[in-house]
Amino acid sequence: MNRVIHFEIPARDPEAMISFFTNVFGWKFQLWEGPMEYWTITTGPDDAPGINGGMMRENDSTQPVVNTSDVADIDATAALVEANGGTVVVPKMPIPGIGWLIYFTDPRGNIHGAMQTDPAAGS
Repeated sequence: MNRVIHFEIPARDPEAMISFFTNVFGWKFQLWEGPMEYWTITTGPDDAPGINGGMMRENDSTQPVVNTSDVADIDATAALVEANGGTVVVPKMPIPGIGWLIYFTDPRGNIHGAMQTDPAAGS
């Protein structure tokens, strides 16, 4: 099975969102040192149930929260998405030091992510 391993929250005002989630849930945010403005979110200790996530500045006002699932083979997953009525909307891209990522829609149009962990990606 491929489990959800990450969520992403778009934010028009990242500082306000950081304040909100820190005050409401006690989440910890850290600016990621990568090629884009992105904050990692720690939602709790690693030995407790749950997942961590990230937040980015939104591209448009309709951008949804996205859940990303761990997959063994990103290319095979993209092919399965297409073969089963979904659409890859952001093709395979490297996330430096982490892996490969695609975004896709399911047959209803909901957007999801799939990630293959490969620390050599984008090197």
